[in-house]
Amino acid sequence: MAILDYYTASDSRILQELGERLRALRLRKNVTQEELAQRTLIAIGTVKALEQGKGKLSSLVAVLRELDALQQLDQLVPANTISPLQIAEAKLKSPSTRQRVRATASRGKHEHDS
Repeated sequence: MAILDYYTASDSRILQELGERLRALRLRKNVTQEELAQRTLIAIGTVKALEQGKGKLSSLVAVLRELDALQQLDQLVPANTISPLQIAEAKLKSPSTRQRVRATASRGKHEHDS
């Protein structure tokens, strides 16, 4: 199996890959589509759709929970360890992002005032 280049692959190819991996995970756990549908209380058609790279995120979460693979979501979208406030504060402290402040009108006439 070749490694998929996510940046050059189409969205539909990436979803197909996700579906294939989900199917492989289900098979490694030795669970049929019917069993998975019953355990997650979703329709078998939904299980089949997920394995084809289609479906809703809520269904995906239910399936990953049943297959004991929810921890994989941390790799899918890692948690942000730095708060947006910390990022903003760091940018303010950085000399390269400080902007020069113009002198106020009280220091002298502007060109357009003449």
